[in-house]
Amino acid sequence: MLVVDKPAGFTSHDVVAKMRGIARTRRVGHAGTLDPMATGVLVLGLGRGTKLLGHLALTEKEYVATIRLGQTTVTDDAEGETTASVPATGIDRKAVDAAVAAQTGAILQVPSKVSAIKVDGKRSYTRVREGEEFELPARPVTVSAFLVHDVREQTADDGTPVLDLLVSLVCSSGTYVRAIARDIGAALGVGGHLTALRRTRVGPYGVGTARTLEQLQEELSPMPLNEAAAKAFPRWDVGERQAQLLTNGVQLDMPELPPGPVAAFGPEDRLLALVEQHKGRAKSLAVFA
Repeated sequence: MLVVDKPAGFTSHDVVAKMRGIARTRRVGHAGTLDPMATGVLVLGLGRGTKLLGHLALTEKEYVATIRLGQTTVTDDAEGETTASVPATGIDRKAVDAAVAAQTGAILQVPSKVSAIKVDGKRSYTRVREGEEFELPARPVTVSAFLVHDVREQTADDGTPVLDLLVSLVCSSGTYVRAIARDIGAALGVGGHLTALRRTRVGPYGVGTARTLEQLQEELSPMPLNEAAAKAFPRWDVGERQAQLLTNGVQLDMPELPPGPVAAFGPEDRLLALVEQHKGRAKSLAVFA
């Protein structure tokens, strides 16, 4: 596993392609996509580590962001063409806090149309480019923490008075932060979009342990799989006999553990498998031993 600090201007696939060259392996994948504009934590798996990625993608994520009130864009972020400008004058902090509160907790969110979500087998952004008219259904997401750290009056390039909100938030997988910016702007009647986004955490992996592509080019030192799994999942330690049975596909009785994937470890801290409880027994999700 690798925790990469993704630079702006790179897609997640660009980072994967770069790492394939650095690590000299085709078996590289990533957990949780970041838009090109965004920076920060992108978790990669190398070789057998790719087996963990699908399960890591379901964990919560943490961001810092800048939301601009007063302008709407095609993409709901700064990379898209501005479609409307409305002076964001007269909006006080109380109104901002109310709009943020409405986007906190368990909410229904309509994803951004310029996204990779598939509609009848075709990417949403492809349908937008082709000029199609369509609507995306709202999806349940959870924003468990949402703080406004600063509100700054600015003037946009077109002369429109705007407000920039410096925020931080913790949210469930599948949450679109640029859709939150869009919806806060809509609620305040002036429109909004995202001008900066940095992911600071994916599950247990924080930006403090992330490394840049330049650093990885100089020294490739991945996180061992047993350490990566121990950070991300509840742990279940078994003896040698149980380890043999588990890796041979036998569904052993499991102790009471939190729901979801569990990392099973054998003697000498060997990562054996990711399992989940099914009718009291261990059902294998991915085997590593």
